[in-house]
Amino acid sequence: MNLPDNLLSPGWLWAGHGLFVLALLYALRFAPWRRLRRPDQLHLWLGAVVTLMVLWNIKTGVQPGLNFHMLGATALALMFGPALAVIGMTLVLLGTTLAGFSGVWTFSLNALIMGVLPVVVSHAVYRLADTRLPNHLFVYVFVNGFFGSALAMAASGLAATTLLAASGAYPAAYLYGEYLPFFVLLGWSEAMLTGMAVTLMVVYRPAWIGTFDDARYLRNK
Repeated sequence: MNLPDNLLSPGWLWAGHGLFVLALLYALRFAPWRRLRRPDQLHLWLGAVVTLMVLWNIKTGVQPGLNFHMLGATALALMFGPALAVIGMTLVLLGTTLAGFSGVWTFSLNALIMGVLPVVVSHAVYRLADTRLPNHLFVYVFVNGFFGSALAMAASGLAATTLLAASGAYPAAYLYGEYLPFFVLLGWSEAMLTGMAVTLMVVYRPAWIGTFDDARYLRNK
């Protein structure tokens, strides 16, 4: 993750630009901007973005482009929905890039891998649980908070690994044997961090979780 500029050919970079522009335009078009007109929700959204900027800068790695850090995409998607989450993750990456911790030309690919993809996966898990599973607090927390965030991290790691292998940046055997397995551990950490954060917000600040309805998940339970 956090791909630098010197690993990929221009073809991959321009393909990433095209896909990311489409995703960002879609998010800008369908984002619930009315929610951010409320000062408390705007401050909450901006605070979440700044928090994730700090979280992204706590990272480790062994080779250029082969580093690890938490994402926070699932928490943002559960709090604000997929559109505002994609825009928020874009701002997180923008801050990280301006700080010099990520490539400029690879901005779009990084945004797709670390922002758009995990948000889409997280929202897909939420929609599946929302339509197929019982309306229960523990279902919401464990399926969406824990399982959803772990799956989102795994998808991000698999996408980054596949991209680096397909582009020839590193040998595929090295990536799938020495890099990808670590996302299992990172997925567990992401699940614990996101699950605990979602649990605390559901209990103490349910208004912060836009996808959570206490009347639906708690009443008569």
